[in-house]
Amino acid sequence: MQLIPHFIQGQTTAGTGPRRGPVFNPSTARQQADCAYADRATLDQAVASAVAAGRHWARASHNARQQVVFKMRELVLRDIDALARLIGQEHGKTFADARGEVSRGIEALEFATAAPVVTKGEYSRNVGGGIDVYSVRQPVGVVGCITPFNFPVMIPLMMGAMAIATGNAVVLKPSEKVPSSALALARLWQEAGLPDGVWNVVNGDKEVVDALLQHPDVPAISFVGSTAIGEYVYRQGTAHNKRVGSYTGGKNHMVVLEDADLEAAADAFVSAGYGSASQRCMAVSLLVAVGDTTAERLRALLLPRIQALKVGAYDDAQADYGPLVSADAKRAVLRAVEQCLGDGAQMVIDGRGLRVPGHEDGFFVGPTLLDGVTPAMDFYKQEVFGPVRGLMRVASLDEAITLTNSHEYGNGAVIFTRDGRAASRFVGEVEAGMIGVNVPVPVPVGYYNFGGLRRSKFGEAHMFGPDAARFYTKLKTVSQRWPEPQAGRPATQASSLAFAPNA
Repeated sequence: MQLIPHFIQGQTTAGTGPRRGPVFNPSTARQQADCAYADRATLDQAVASAVAAGRHWARASHNARQQVVFKMRELVLRDIDALARLIGQEHGKTFADARGEVSRGIEALEFATAAPVVTKGEYSRNVGGGIDVYSVRQPVGVVGCITPFNFPVMIPLMMGAMAIATGNAVVLKPSEKVPSSALALARLWQEAGLPDGVWNVVNGDKEVVDALLQHPDVPAISFVGSTAIGEYVYRQGTAHNKRVGSYTGGKNHMVVLEDADLEAAADAFVSAGYGSASQRCMAVSLLVAVGDTTAERLRALLLPRIQALKVGAYDDAQADYGPLVSADAKRAVLRAVEQCLGDGAQMVIDGRGLRVPGHEDGFFVGPTLLDGVTPAMDFYKQEVFGPVRGLMRVASLDEAITLTNSHEYGNGAVIFTRDGRAASRFVGEVEAGMIGVNVPVPVPVGYYNFGGLRRSKFGEAHMFGPDAARFYTKLKTVSQRWPEPQAGRPATQASSLAFAPNA
């Protein structure tokens, strides 16, 4: 059985830990590799490597860093198909969807080349007493990046590109379910000219996460994953005096008003709701129809669209989406459906029991739609990471806004309408970090900040955009005064202990 190793100081290594974990092909349910799990000694080795290499990388010129990032962009473009296949083999994402993921990662590399611009300091001349004041941004040091299974290339690049461009070293802990992409990225960074030790990969589970959170030489942690784990990461990391950006779950509402283009809204809901088997934190989870007439018309439009979706293996060019990532994920989704039905929801389209010819053992769930979902149901309250979506009905825009804001998550929210005033109210009043107006998945482009509100994000950081550069740098403010040549203080001048005024 193939062993997927760690990557430390420019070399692959099995590490010192004895533990291993299985890596499956979700389309077949067959184990295809073992993944080496790091123990604390292996993590210490990776951090020591990052500290030593990071000192030199932090002193590299902006130009030297940007040349590496530019080269990395070229290499990812060159290998986009190979990376997409790796994603499909371990995550189950279709080839087209995986290529789209890598493309968004390339966008992060492109924005990272702007690091010298977004990290410029300020300068004030003679603020008083001949003193000049200026600010500088410097790398924080070693950054721990803890990334999820659902975007095994995009998220490491969104985190790591700016961290590298601003002069930091990285210790990446990818999801143990999808470790191969992280190793491939490490090799590409090395080929791009990044010095050995600046980018390290340690695989594993909670043991290595806790080691990262507690390590005194890792001053910053970036995390994407579930809310429960994200809150734990935030609390543990900040308790160890680290800066932490933790980006967590979502239950994204799509509000549709009666005046909307309902054909376009139905298309958008299917695409945003079921793409990637709904394993996206920005997927539309709930369709909130304003008015029963709107709900019934949407339901009629959705039925043929959802029923036409084809589910298949990652390498099936005709498939709209692939399997869930694991058997546990499939079981959790099926439990959520059963519970929702038990709570009183109505089954509109039932995707349970789906069998894909030639891949009967794969972790597949067909597209499922439930009607009559209410805020009292666990299905409404919890993020369901699978292709099961819910239809809700409200009487007014006010009720839709109140419903959206009543949920503990605030990752994304969207509205479909032709009414500019209604859209303006939605944008102004809804408490979500990313809002769409007639846009179903409002993930911003790489030069805008990404992050939710409420319990969809812990900490003030954002994952990409200008705020990422601030997260990966520390600010220093310098006050300086240079005496005139040969000048000195008169011997009769007494020292003053008063707080110095600016004069």
